[in-house]
Amino acid sequence: MIATQIPMDLAFRTALGRENFLVAPPNEEAVNWIDLWPRWPANFLLVTGPEGCGKTHLCRVWAERARAVTISLKELEEKDVSDLADLASTPMVLEDLGTGLPEEKLFHLYNLVMAADGSLLMTSKSSVSEWNVQLPDLKSRLGAIQVTRIGEPDDMLFASILLKLFSDRQLTVSPDAVQYLMTRLERSFQEARRMVSALDDLSLSEKRKITIPLIRGLLEQEGEK
Repeated sequence: MIATQIPMDLAFRTALGRENFLVAPPNEEAVNWIDLWPRWPANFLLVTGPEGCGKTHLCRVWAERARAVTISLKELEEKDVSDLADLASTPMVLEDLGTGLPEEKLFHLYNLVMAADGSLLMTSKSSVSEWNVQLPDLKSRLGAIQVTRIGEPDDMLFASILLKLFSDRQLTVSPDAVQYLMTRLERSFQEARRMVSALDDLSLSEKRKITIPLIRGLLEQEGEK
Protein backbone atom coordinates (compact mmCIF):
# COMPACT_ATOMS: atom_id res chain seq x y z
CA MET A 1 0.00 0.00 0.00
CA ILE A 2 1.30 3.46 -0.87
CA ALA A 3 0.12 4.92 2.43
CA THR A 4 2.50 2.72 4.43
CA GLN A 5 5.43 3.97 2.32
CA ILE A 6 4.87 7.70 2.76
CA PRO A 7 7.68 9.20 4.90
CA MET A 8 5.55 11.25 7.31
CA ASP A 9 8.57 12.27 9.42
CA LEU A 10 10.14 14.39 6.65
CA ALA A 11 10.86 17.89 7.96
CA PHE A 12 10.64 19.78 4.69
CA ARG A 13 10.57 23.56 4.55
CA THR A 14 10.47 26.13 1.78
CA ALA A 15 14.24 26.65 1.93
CA LEU A 16 16.10 25.76 -1.24
CA GLY A 17 18.99 23.74 0.15
CA ARG A 18 20.11 20.44 -1.38
CA GLU A 19 18.75 18.57 1.65
CA ASN A 20 15.24 19.83 0.84
CA PHE A 21 15.14 18.46 -2.70
CA LEU A 22 13.17 15.24 -3.10
CA VAL A 23 15.29 12.77 -5.06
CA ALA A 24 13.53 9.97 -6.96
CA PRO A 25 13.95 8.17 -10.31
CA PRO A 26 12.29 10.96 -12.39
CA ASN A 27 14.89 13.54 -11.26
CA GLU A 28 17.80 11.40 -10.08
CA GLU A 29 19.85 11.88 -13.26
CA ALA A 30 19.52 15.67 -13.08
CA VAL A 31 20.54 15.67 -9.41
CA ASN A 32 23.56 13.52 -10.23
CA TRP A 33 24.67 16.01 -12.89
CA ILE A 34 24.35 18.89 -10.42
CA ASP A 35 26.36 16.95 -7.85
CA LEU A 36 29.02 16.09 -10.45
CA TRP A 37 30.08 19.72 -10.98
CA PRO A 38 32.86 20.90 -11.32
CA ARG A 39 33.73 17.60 -13.00
CA TRP A 40 31.28 18.11 -15.87
CA PRO A 41 32.75 16.67 -19.08
CA ALA A 42 31.83 19.91 -20.87
CA ASN A 43 31.01 23.50 -19.97
CA PHE A 44 27.24 23.37 -20.39
CA LEU A 45 24.28 21.55 -18.88
CA LEU A 46 20.65 21.97 -19.88
CA VAL A 47 17.97 20.70 -17.48
CA THR A 48 14.55 20.28 -19.07
CA GLY A 49 11.24 19.30 -17.52
CA PRO A 50 7.66 20.41 -16.88
CA GLU A 51 6.71 23.47 -14.88
CA GLY A 52 7.11 22.97 -11.14
CA CYS A 53 9.38 19.93 -11.37
CA GLY A 54 12.25 21.52 -9.42
CA LYS A 55 14.48 23.02 -12.11
CA THR A 56 14.77 26.35 -10.29
CA HIS A 57 15.41 24.58 -6.99
CA LEU A 58 18.32 22.67 -8.52
CA CYS A 59 19.66 25.86 -10.10
CA ARG A 60 19.71 27.61 -6.74
CA VAL A 61 21.39 24.66 -5.08
CA TRP A 62 24.05 24.68 -7.79
CA ALA A 63 24.38 28.48 -7.77
CA GLU A 64 25.09 28.47 -4.04
CA ARG A 65 27.62 25.69 -4.38
CA ALA A 66 29.33 27.12 -7.47
CA ARG A 67 28.93 30.77 -6.43
CA ALA A 68 27.21 31.28 -9.74
CA VAL A 69 25.63 34.40 -11.15
CA THR A 70 22.01 34.09 -12.30
CA ILE A 71 20.91 36.21 -15.25
CA SER A 72 17.54 36.41 -16.97
CA LEU A 73 16.96 36.27 -20.71
CA LYS A 74 16.08 39.98 -20.59
CA GLU A 75 19.41 40.76 -18.91
CA LEU A 76 21.22 38.63 -21.47
CA GLU A 77 19.60 40.59 -24.28
CA GLU A 78 20.52 43.94 -22.69
CA LYS A 79 24.19 43.14 -21.97
CA ASP A 80 26.84 43.93 -24.55
CA VAL A 81 29.59 41.50 -25.47
CA SER A 82 32.14 43.09 -23.10
CA ASP A 83 29.73 42.63 -20.18
CA LEU A 84 29.25 39.00 -21.14
CA ALA A 85 33.00 38.52 -21.41
CA ASP A 86 33.39 39.78 -17.84
CA LEU A 87 30.85 37.18 -16.66
CA ALA A 88 31.97 34.25 -18.78
CA SER A 89 34.61 32.93 -16.41
CA THR A 90 32.11 32.94 -13.53
CA PRO A 91 29.68 30.01 -13.24
CA MET A 92 26.32 31.18 -14.60
CA VAL A 93 22.65 30.19 -14.51
CA LEU A 94 20.28 31.03 -17.37
CA GLU A 95 16.70 29.84 -16.87
CA ASP A 96 13.55 29.30 -18.90
CA LEU A 97 15.02 29.09 -22.39
CA GLY A 98 12.67 28.47 -25.30
CA THR A 99 11.25 30.25 -28.30
CA GLY A 100 12.09 33.93 -28.77
CA LEU A 101 15.69 33.64 -27.60
CA PRO A 102 18.14 36.54 -28.07
CA GLU A 103 20.07 34.23 -30.37
CA GLU A 104 23.11 36.38 -31.15
CA LYS A 105 23.70 37.16 -27.47
CA LEU A 106 23.33 33.51 -26.52
CA PHE A 107 25.74 32.57 -29.31
CA HIS A 108 28.32 35.08 -27.99
CA LEU A 109 27.79 33.84 -24.43
CA TYR A 110 28.33 30.25 -25.52
CA ASN A 111 31.63 31.10 -27.22
CA LEU A 112 32.80 33.27 -24.32
CA VAL A 113 32.07 30.58 -21.74
CA MET A 114 33.96 28.06 -23.86
CA ALA A 115 36.94 30.40 -24.22
CA ALA A 116 37.01 31.13 -20.48
CA ASP A 117 36.45 27.47 -19.56
CA GLY A 118 33.45 28.56 -17.51
CA SER A 119 30.23 26.75 -16.62
CA LEU A 120 26.69 27.54 -17.76
CA LEU A 121 23.64 25.80 -16.31
CA MET A 122 20.44 26.33 -18.33
CA THR A 123 16.82 25.25 -17.90
CA SER A 124 13.84 24.90 -20.19
CA LYS A 125 10.37 23.39 -20.21
CA SER A 126 11.03 22.09 -23.75
CA SER A 127 13.78 20.42 -25.75
CA VAL A 128 16.22 22.37 -27.94
CA SER A 129 14.50 21.07 -31.07
CA GLU A 130 11.33 22.91 -30.02
CA TRP A 131 13.01 26.32 -29.64
CA ASN A 132 12.92 27.11 -33.36
CA VAL A 133 16.48 28.47 -33.34
CA GLN A 134 17.25 30.32 -36.59
CA LEU A 135 20.97 31.04 -36.23
CA PRO A 136 22.73 27.98 -37.73
CA ASP A 137 25.92 28.27 -35.65
CA LEU A 138 23.94 28.58 -32.42
CA LYS A 139 21.69 25.69 -33.41
CA SER A 140 24.67 23.41 -33.96
CA ARG A 141 26.25 24.37 -30.65
CA LEU A 142 23.05 23.87 -28.68
CA GLY A 143 22.61 20.50 -30.33
CA ALA A 144 25.90 19.34 -28.82
CA ILE A 145 25.34 20.32 -25.18
CA GLN A 146 24.63 17.86 -22.37
CA VAL A 147 20.89 17.59 -21.64
CA THR A 148 19.16 15.94 -18.69
CA ARG A 149 15.40 15.75 -18.29
CA ILE A 150 13.23 15.68 -15.17
CA GLY A 151 10.18 13.53 -15.82
CA GLU A 152 6.71 13.61 -14.31
CA PRO A 153 6.64 12.14 -10.78
CA ASP A 154 6.23 8.45 -10.02
CA ASP A 155 4.07 7.26 -7.09
CA MET A 156 6.66 7.76 -4.37
CA LEU A 157 7.83 11.14 -5.62
CA PHE A 158 4.25 12.35 -6.11
CA ALA A 159 3.37 11.38 -2.53
CA SER A 160 6.47 13.16 -1.24
CA ILE A 161 5.71 16.26 -3.34
CA LEU A 162 2.20 16.45 -1.90
CA LEU A 163 3.58 16.10 1.61
CA LYS A 164 6.19 18.79 1.02
CA LEU A 165 3.61 21.18 -0.43
CA PHE A 166 1.38 20.65 2.59
CA SER A 167 4.36 20.98 4.93
CA ASP A 168 5.47 24.24 3.27
CA ARG A 169 2.05 25.64 4.24
CA GLN A 170 2.31 24.14 7.75
CA LEU A 171 -0.64 21.84 7.03
CA THR A 172 -0.94 18.38 8.54
CA VAL A 173 -2.52 15.57 6.53
CA SER A 174 -2.81 11.83 7.15
CA PRO A 175 -1.27 9.17 4.88
CA ASP A 176 -4.81 8.05 4.00
CA ALA A 177 -5.70 11.55 2.79
CA VAL A 178 -2.55 11.74 0.67
CA GLN A 179 -3.23 8.33 -0.85
CA TYR A 180 -6.84 9.37 -1.58
CA LEU A 181 -5.51 12.40 -3.44
CA MET A 182 -2.94 10.40 -5.36
CA THR A 183 -5.54 8.09 -6.87
CA ARG A 184 -7.64 11.01 -8.10
CA LEU A 185 -5.20 13.65 -9.34
CA GLU A 186 -3.39 14.06 -12.63
CA ARG A 187 0.18 12.94 -11.94
CA SER A 188 1.92 16.27 -12.48
CA PHE A 189 3.80 18.85 -10.43
CA GLN A 190 1.50 21.63 -11.56
CA GLU A 191 -1.67 19.78 -10.53
CA ALA A 192 -0.18 18.93 -7.12
CA ARG A 193 0.55 22.60 -6.43
CA ARG A 194 -2.87 23.69 -7.63
CA MET A 195 -4.73 21.16 -5.50
CA VAL A 196 -2.77 21.82 -2.31
CA SER A 197 -3.39 25.55 -2.71
CA ALA A 198 -7.12 24.95 -3.29
CA LEU A 199 -7.36 22.68 -0.24
CA ASP A 200 -5.53 25.22 1.90
CA ASP A 201 -8.01 27.94 0.86
CA LEU A 202 -11.01 25.68 1.45
CA SER A 203 -9.71 24.51 4.82
CA LEU A 204 -9.28 28.11 5.97
CA SER A 205 -12.64 29.29 4.68
CA GLU A 206 -14.56 26.40 6.24
CA LYS A 207 -12.33 26.14 9.33
CA ARG A 208 -11.91 22.41 8.78
CA LYS A 209 -8.92 20.10 8.76
CA ILE A 210 -7.79 18.61 5.46
CA THR A 211 -9.37 15.17 5.57
CA ILE A 212 -10.80 12.77 3.00
CA PRO A 213 -14.33 14.27 3.31
CA LEU A 214 -12.95 17.77 2.65
CA ILE A 215 -10.93 16.53 -0.31
CA ARG A 216 -13.92 14.61 -1.66
CA GLY A 217 -16.09 17.70 -1.38
CA LEU A 218 -13.62 19.86 -3.30
CA LEU A 219 -13.22 17.26 -6.04
CA GLU A 220 -17.00 17.00 -6.37
CA GLN A 221 -17.29 20.81 -6.62
CA GLU A 222 -14.65 20.91 -9.33
CA GLY A 223 -16.35 18.06 -11.18
CA GLU A 224 -19.56 20.10 -11.36
CA LYS A 225 -17.87 23.07 -13.06
